[in-house]
Amino acid sequence: MGVSTDQASVNERERPTGPPPGSAGERRAHRSHREVADELRARIRSGTLRPGQRMPTQAELASEFGVERGAVRRALRILQGEHLLANVSKGSPATVAAPAVASPDAVRPQPTMVGLAPRIAAAFQARHVEIDALCLTSISLTMAIGEPLRQIHAGRLKPAKVAVRVLLPSRDIALAFPAAVAGGDEGAHVHRRWLDQRNAQGQVLRHNLLTLRGTHGIDVSVEFRALPFTPPVKLYLLNGSEALFAYYTLAKRGEEFGQEYLELWDAQGTQSTLFPFHQGDGPRDTTFVEQSHLWFDALWNTISEDLRLNAGS
Repeated sequence: MGVSTDQASVNERERPTGPPPGSAGERRAHRSHREVADELRARIRSGTLRPGQRMPTQAELASEFGVERGAVRRALRILQGEHLLANVSKGSPATVAAPAVASPDAVRPQPTMVGLAPRIAAAFQARHVEIDALCLTSISLTMAIGEPLRQIHAGRLKPAKVAVRVLLPSRDIALAFPAAVAGGDEGAHVHRRWLDQRNAQGQVLRHNLLTLRGTHGIDVSVEFRALPFTPPVKLYLLNGSEALFAYYTLAKRGEEFGQEYLELWDAQGTQSTLFPFHQGDGPRDTTFVEQSHLWFDALWNTISEDLRLNAGS
């Protein structure tokens, strides 16, 4: 970061840059830097602000949003950290970063264990966090959400609202996987272990998120619904603008169940390769994100049922 952007004069910091008292703009003056970042991020993702385009000056943004220039600078730095803006520390206005400017690690396909956590953490930079997930057990989601929760408890993040929806297989179906190759009683053992994992991980995820209500006053909602089929893929939808998609790839493997050794059809979900799609990154990505939301909402509102995460559900 350049020194010039951090060392604003005392007069600049004290001089109001917003609208006069009592105006509509003054009523917006309580908007936080995160809200400014959310709006600018949405403009970039939608293509309203295009790669290579110059941003308005900090003074113009401060006037538009009714905030101090310091809030604008903080918002711009958030977006620079997400590789959406370049030249934020320069004297001239920032520019919208071209896709090539982004870190390859941030956009290339990666194993779920590696790629999901930083994308979830970035989603929690928004004021209103929305996460939809379709998966087998929610293990990966529960692990990935741990870091932003630590950031919130440390006082470095504070979204106003967090809404999470999770679609999981119903306990009442015969899972395609994980499943015992031999079936029969062996299949019942495998199914019971999967059900215990599904319920335990969901309970941890729900508890950790709902705790934010009492500890930080964050508006939190966590919902689960049960699907009547085994999902062959996993899908994470973040803040309406990003979709992460992975295939569950099956393999035969052996595992000890108590005193028994069983052969299973199973998929290692944490190792499944996540493919990222961003709304605004061209017609293919934008359409994939939009259609993924439509698909998820259709499953949520039609053939899925309420899911209770206990031993009998």
